[in-house]
Amino acid sequence: MSYFAAAVARGASGWTAAEVDLSGAADIDEVADLLRDVDQDAEVSLLFVESDDVYLAIMRLDEGEDLRIFGSDSAFAEESRLGALLVGDIKAPALEIDDVVEPVEPAAGSSGGDDDNDPVVDPDADPVGDADLLADLGISAHRLLAICSHEGMLPADVTAQVCQVIGCGNEVEELREA
Repeated sequence: MSYFAAAVARGASGWTAAEVDLSGAADIDEVADLLRDVDQDAEVSLLFVESDDVYLAIMRLDEGEDLRIFGSDSAFAEESRLGALLVGDIKAPALEIDDVVEPVEPAAGSSGGDDDNDPVVDPDADPVGDADLLADLGISAHRLLAICSHEGMLPADVTAQVCQVIGCGNEVEELREA
C-alpha cells in the first residue's frame, strides 16, 4: 500500500507543512500525536492521508485537542491496516451520498466554466465521519463530499483543491515536489 500523509498546521505565522510517516503508528492516538508534533502551538492542525489513489482521510485537531476525522469511503477500513487505523472506528456516515447531487457553487476565483457543472457522483462511495470538519475554513460538508465524490478526482486532487481554498496549497505542493 502506498500513501502520502501531509500535515499542515496554522499558527501565529501562518501555515506550515510536513510529511508524516504513519508506518509505526499503532493507534489513532499515536497518529494524533504525530500531527501535534508538527506544531505544538498550532491553532488548527490537519492531516491529509491519501492511499493508493483511491482513499482520502482527513484529521483535524484544534489547539491540539478535539480530534475530528473524515474518510472519503468506509471501504478504506476494510482494505488496509492504515485505513482501519484511521477510519475503522468511525460508525456514523458523513452524509448520504445522494445529498451531494445538488450543484456545487464554483470556488472563489474560478471561471464558472464546464468544470463547475454538477458533479458526477460515485454511487459506491460511503463517506464516513465528520464531513463538516473544514466548514469554518471555507469547505462545507456538502462541498467536501461533492469534491470527494466527483468522478475522476483522485485523493491528491481533492487534497490540492481543499488546500488551495483554505490557504495552504503551496505548502502541500512543495511537500509533493520534495
